[in-house]
Amino acid sequence: MSSTPAAREPAPIRRLPTALPVAPENPGIPFDPEPVERVRVNLAAVERRAATLPGRRTVKKQWQAAWLVKALQCIDLTTLSGDDTDGRVERLCAKARNPLGDELQAALGLADRRITVGAVCVYHRFVATAKRALEGTGIPVAAVSTGFPAGLSPLATRIAEIEASVAAGADEIDIVITREHALRGDWTALYDEIRSFKAACGPAHMKTILGTGDLKTLRNVGRASWVAMMAGADFIKTSTGKEGVNATIPVALTMTRAIRAYRETTGHFVGFKPAGGISTAKDVLNFQFVMKEELGNAWLEPGLFRIGASSLLADIERQLAHFTTGRYASFDHHALG
Repeated sequence: MSSTPAAREPAPIRRLPTALPVAPENPGIPFDPEPVERVRVNLAAVERRAATLPGRRTVKKQWQAAWLVKALQCIDLTTLSGDDTDGRVERLCAKARNPLGDELQAALGLADRRITVGAVCVYHRFVATAKRALEGTGIPVAAVSTGFPAGLSPLATRIAEIEASVAAGADEIDIVITREHALRGDWTALYDEIRSFKAACGPAHMKTILGTGDLKTLRNVGRASWVAMMAGADFIKTSTGKEGVNATIPVALTMTRAIRAYRETTGHFVGFKPAGGISTAKDVLNFQFVMKEELGNAWLEPGLFRIGASSLLADIERQLAHFTTGRYASFDHHALG
């Protein structure tokens, strides 16, 4: 893929800081259509890279265990079901605080480490519940917003929903875009919409869900990524988890390369969050390999990399338990709460 940006008056390349940030730094920039229009994706090359990645990159034994512990710390532990209750959210938060359990953590030689997930992600209805359950832990609470998952409610309603979640204490807001803007190529409308969401988020980090499975082409994914970052997205996120196709390696390659091009052009740092369908340790390792190869080690940390998942945690625990004991436990041995 090539996504080399070009502006009418080329912006100077900012000198990148010697110490990479531990969190995104993206106030956004004025809309410029030229970098968006110049996005190109070599589909065959992206698919070939995705197909060969698992064979080229492997980690085993204690190195795999270390990568999986790092992945665990980047999980946005999520419950977004119609039958969610305060009790379920409280149990999820308890798991978020101590995802490995004391016995397994000690067996890994990490008894002196404080290990938690990256965040807990819930509907607005449960923001206050999650905040109470996580008080004093420093674990952020993320709220899905803006008419999640379709994003088709009136704009004023979506903005009010963001404001309500921020007022309730949400540290992060996962917004969804109007996919129609991207499908029609109305990038100005998409920029204006996301910019209004950014203003409503105030101090909360904004993660912009592109709904990549609905965007039809990787070129649309790359263009929507650029527009979202121009509008101030702190993270760009693949999916709601409700689309027919969610996070894939070709999509991750397209979005991370857009992040890299945007950083090289503006100096601003944007995080990445794949979500939907990432349920095994093998899956998440491939996304970690993409982050390391395309963006570098800073994007292996929870400040710039999150994974939207729920059942993934159980499989990571299962693999880590196998590493320490040589035996696989049943999945119900590693329940979420």
